[in-house]
Amino acid sequence: MPIYCDESGGIGRGVMTLAAVSIDELAAENLLAQFRNATGLVGELKGSRIDLPERAMVFDLVAQTGAQIVVSIAISALKPGPGEDRGVHDAEIYAQLMTDAVGALLPAGGECVSVIMDAGRYDDKILGTVQRDIAALIGPWNGVQLVESHILAGLQIADVIANSFFNRAFVTSRQPRFTEIVQPFLDSGQIKLRLLERDNI
Repeated sequence: MPIYCDESGGIGRGVMTLAAVSIDELAAENLLAQFRNATGLVGELKGSRIDLPERAMVFDLVAQTGAQIVVSIAISALKPGPGEDRGVHDAEIYAQLMTDAVGALLPAGGECVSVIMDAGRYDDKILGTVQRDIAALIGPWNGVQLVESHILAGLQIADVIANSFFNRAFVTSRQPRFTEIVQPFLDSGQIKLRLLERDNI
C-alpha cells in the first residue's frame, strides 16, 4: 500500500510536522471526490486553505478509509547551532522526520508498494538524498517517488494532516480547536504521534 508523505512548518516557525499516510490510492481519490462534492472545492486541497469545519470533514472521511497514519514532529529543538546554515538545518530536520515517520509506519501499514513524497518544497539535491535514505529503509523491492502534491489525492490528505498537527502544536487562539479535531484519532490509534527528541536533532 502506498505511503504518502508531506510536511508542514519549519525552523522559522519553531515547529515542523511530517505526516506519513498509508492509504489505498483509490480510497484517497474517493475521499477527495467526496470532499469536493460536499464543499465545491476546485483545485488542490491544502490544509492552509480550508477552514475548521472543512478540516474536520477531511478527518471524518479519513476515519472511514481505515488509513494508518504516523505524524512525527519536532518542537523547540529546531533552532540551528552557532554558525549552522538555517536552510541546511531545516532540510536535516525534514530528513529525520521522514525517516522517523515512514520507519514507524512500515509495520502498521502492511505491505508497502511505494513511498510518495511531496516534491514541492525542497530542491532536487535535498529530495534526492532523502529519497535514497527512504529507499534504504524500505528495501530495494519498493519504490520512492517524488510527486507534486496537486497530482495525487494521497499527498493532499497528508498535507491536511501535517498542517493540522502543526496548528495543534503552534500556540494560537485556534490551537484548542485543532486539538479537538485530531484527538479522537490519537485516542483510537489510527494516528500515532511521535516527537523527535532534542538529542536526535
